Amino acid sequence: MQATILILDGVATNRIMLKVQLSSAYYRVVQAERLDSLLSLVRLSQPDLIVTAMTLPDGDATALRQLLASDENLRAIPIIAVTGQNDRASRLRALASGIDDVLSHPLGDRILQARIRSLISLRNSTDDLRLRDGTSRALGFGEPVSTFTAPAQIALVTREARTGTLWRAELTGHVSHHLRPYRLDELSELVSHSHPADVIVIEVSHDPVDPGLRLLVDLRSRFNTRHAAIIAVPNVAAYHLAAEALDRGAHDAMPLGFCAQELTLRLAAQLHRKAQSDKLRQTVRDGLRAAVLDPMTGLYNRRYAMPQLSKIARSAEETNKNFAVMLLDLDRFKQINDRFGHPAGDAVLIETAARLQALIRPGDLIARVGGEEFMIVMQNTDTAAATIAAERVCRAINGKPYYLNGHKAPIVVTTSIGVVVGPALPVTTQLCPRDKSTQALIGQADRALYESKDAGRNQVTLIGTAA
Repeated sequence: MQATILILDGVATNRIMLKVQLSSAYYRVVQAERLDSLLSLVRLSQPDLIVTAMTLPDGDATALRQLLASDENLRAIPIIAVTGQNDRASRLRALASGIDDVLSHPLGDRILQARIRSLISLRNSTDDLRLRDGTSRALGFGEPVSTFTAPAQIALVTREARTGTLWRAELTGHVSHHLRPYRLDELSELVSHSHPADVIVIEVSHDPVDPGLRLLVDLRSRFNTRHAAIIAVPNVAAYHLAAEALDRGAHDAMPLGFCAQELTLRLAAQLHRKAQSDKLRQTVRDGLRAAVLDPMTGLYNRRYAMPQLSKIARSAEETNKNFAVMLLDLDRFKQINDRFGHPAGDAVLIETAARLQALIRPGDLIARVGGEEFMIVMQNTDTAAATIAAERVCRAINGKPYYLNGHKAPIVVTTSIGVVVGPALPVTTQLCPRDKSTQALIGQADRALYESKDAGRNQVTLIGTAA
């Protein structure tokens, strides 16, 4: 889909030149010259990024940032401000106000395009996380996200140790984070450190085989550093080096080289972004866990257990090993709820889950598949082993009373168990799809469970072979 960029500049020739640059890169371009009535245009055009002049007829880039911040649906739009050459004071003010980046005239096409690609990519990644999570507003993502409450880990990666020492000395008066210098040849120490870096600042150079540029791609692929923010710092002022670093995966770059004040502002921006991304990722992970876990017992739920049973059956087919499916149901559980109340019934379920978890082997599957019904799937298990395991489970439930808060007398709980032990399921065909084979397996275990119920409860019934 074609990205949309809004150009905001009071000078018509500047807008025309920028439109030519961006249109040639296949962006859809929208233009405006003033802040007045801009919000309605932004809401209508929904730009992916805004390129603005630092000074406008009725304000400046900082005022634009504040204007967008007033609308939670617009505040995440990235902004690139364009300032006069060598206007360092304006650059620092803009970065301090939350502008994503500041580029100087004359505006080089390569750095402009690289920065646009980088910022749009970062925003798309965040939007993807929000979509996976669901409604961002309901979970509070429309609110401003605070940065790290504890000092962050900042890695300063330079070609020579003395450069890293100098950077740390100059930054120490500006930041309260932990600053740790590394040489470019100390990659193994950087990626294996017990406290992964939150931000990695990398020196890049004109060297045709510059290790700093090569390191960018490597860091994005490694587990310990894949979520770290990366800032590239050319060893001399060089827009093309900054552009190359951005295209290789850096989240930010300093085209004019190292400056402690500017790097401090960029560190704050990247830590803010990382705090937001980390929060989104954690919420997505929590959502995924909630989708497969039973909230009361912490065991897997039926939605997760059934596909896993199919995988275990497939593995048994490939290895020619037996496996067992055990279904157990707490006897007369309704009477517990009726006599002692639902909180007591919930406590019994939670205690049962804990007792079952203490019995299963690593690699076996345990799930709560109904109100008071649990399933255990044991891999590489024959009839004799399955029988012993089921009897052990039965004793774990009935052999020790349940003590509940608020009840002096213990509750005696028993369980009925049905077990089916089978060889690998037959090879699936259109006439016998895998899901139906799995359902047939569950049906056999369920039939064995009800045979235990009919025989007086508190016992095990086993079916030797799954057909």
